Amino acid sequence: MVQDVKNGKRRLRELREAARECTACPLYANATQTVFGAGSADASLLLVGEQPGDEEDRSGEPFVGPAGRLLDEALAEAGIERSRVYVTNAVKHFKWEPRGKRRLHKKPRAGEIKACRPWLLGEIEAIAPQIIVALGTTASQALLGSSFRLMAQRGRLLTGLDQRLVLATVHPSFVLRQRTSDDRAAMRSLLVKDLRTAYEALGTRTDRPVMDKPR
Repeated sequence: MVQDVKNGKRRLRELREAARECTACPLYANATQTVFGAGSADASLLLVGEQPGDEEDRSGEPFVGPAGRLLDEALAEAGIERSRVYVTNAVKHFKWEPRGKRRLHKKPRAGEIKACRPWLLGEIEAIAPQIIVALGTTASQALLGSSFRLMAQRGRLLTGLDQRLVLATVHPSFVLRQRTSDDRAAMRSLLVKDLRTAYEALGTRTDRPVMDKPR
């Protein structure tokens, strides 16, 4: 196990360095930098989102903006310690359009997701997680196929890439976009519920610690 973790860390370091120079799709031209994944190299739980946002693009770290802060809260409520998981995105460059002085998120195209697929596959291979949590439609379809329908199939343990278990749930940014406080609370509850499902399933499949004490 120690040797596996050492190899995983080295592989992630190599991937991160190589991804900095990626020009496989046009998104690199307008992004500040590549935003690679971050977290524990021996994580049993790997979380995949869509793409970095404005704050992530500027900092070079995934899930550090408002959606990242909500994810931290949801993980804590589910009893999962963020420092023991690995978080990344299906797309490593920020796709945006100008709106005055603001840079607004644009949904990545299928070709852009495909161009980033080798980086995601490399991260999965290096970490060898027991369960992957797909956050949002883009990540879910990248891992489970284009026919996957998030709200109809979320919260279930399914077989995805490399025969690994994948559980899809709503993206934290989707929670934040809800118009009313009641809707936001409902979607947040779904996110926490699904993370807790991964928590419970993971506890039966691995002895690698990723959780706080059960709540």
